[in-house]
Amino acid sequence: MTESAVRASKYRFVVLAAFMLAVAANQLLWISFAPITRVAAQFYGVSDLAIGLLSLVFMLVFIVVSIPASWVLDTYGIRIGVGIGVVLTAGFGLMRGLLASDYTWVLVAQIGIAVGQPFILNAIAKLAGRWFPMRERATAAGLGSLAMYAGIFIGLAVTPQLVLQTDLPKMLLAYGIAAVAAGVLFFLLVRERPATPVGPEERSLVLDGLKSMLRNRDFLLLLVLFFIGLGLFNAVTTWIEDIVRPRGFTIDQAGLAGGMMVVGGIVGALVIPALSDRTRRRVPFMLLALAGAIPGLLGVTFATSYWLLLASSFVLGAFLLSSGPLGFQYGAEITHPAPEGTSNGLLLLVGQVSGIAFIVGMDALKAPSGSMTLSLVVLTALLAIGLVLATRLRESKILTSGPGSQAKS
Repeated sequence: MTESAVRASKYRFVVLAAFMLAVAANQLLWISFAPITRVAAQFYGVSDLAIGLLSLVFMLVFIVVSIPASWVLDTYGIRIGVGIGVVLTAGFGLMRGLLASDYTWVLVAQIGIAVGQPFILNAIAKLAGRWFPMRERATAAGLGSLAMYAGIFIGLAVTPQLVLQTDLPKMLLAYGIAAVAAGVLFFLLVRERPATPVGPEERSLVLDGLKSMLRNRDFLLLLVLFFIGLGLFNAVTTWIEDIVRPRGFTIDQAGLAGGMMVVGGIVGALVIPALSDRTRRRVPFMLLALAGAIPGLLGVTFATSYWLLLASSFVLGAFLLSSGPLGFQYGAEITHPAPEGTSNGLLLLVGQVSGIAFIVGMDALKAPSGSMTLSLVVLTALLAIGLVLATRLRESKILTSGPGSQAKS
């Protein structure tokens, strides 16, 4: 079937929108403690690292659950696979709000939400492949990633304001109710597949696909890039308040700096994947994303004026976060016919491993004054190494094989 012959269902945008709400809710619950580290530590009477653990636990759990979640998605489909994640997010999100005054129960709830995360996030490429034709898939993956960034933005920018105007328990309860609402909409609106397929759906078995991925040179390079880029993003967002506090910035300024990073990511996720689809190229845009992220990270590291911190955060997000959806789609294309859920899950998995290492490392390298400049310089060097490695990537053959090509979904 040629791309020109594909008549994609208009309902694909309804499915994508409902899925995006589920993604945003999950990410909101993940990041909600990052911009209020000091306030939360004082509220619960624990250390900053204990509050960091509330975010770090998502990465720890992801390592264990990612591959089983990908298997469920590839075996039972989107409604069951993502539905598991939606139920866990809504149920434990509401529990967290109701038991918000007790740190132990909040940690338990974070673990429950974290178990649901890979069931949701690992489905981005799969949903794009099942509901969208090839010419729209990077754009659809970009919108799915945009939902991640939107949830993180709300968590970073809105959370400090809610805490300052009300209190921490009320903020957590409001987020739990929002997660329940997103879950209800998911089950009401999301269908498994369109009435008319956008292409053939046969895929290899999950374990066979996993073996073929680990023998694929370009996919192994892509794993290294996600190890650096996603780990960097996880670490910077987790420690955003600690990063800027030694330079005299307040918690609401820290939250807005993190929010600007995500606003940049939203802009980048809308623009760069769409350009990639239009030009039928992936690699040049991933190079652009990595190169543009370096000056942004340097600005976040050294900015002492608020406007420069905000501008640098925007640039970092616009370039670094736009590489995520491109990487998901590129990985699905170069590993075809391996299942998209498996490739998506592996890429996210390595980012969680590096996120843990970077978060712990940044805390260990913190200067007596609280400055994290040294660790941020190290992360900048790793980003530069990633840019060099990305020049070795080869273009997706599925994408460039001609206007009549059609990826399997």
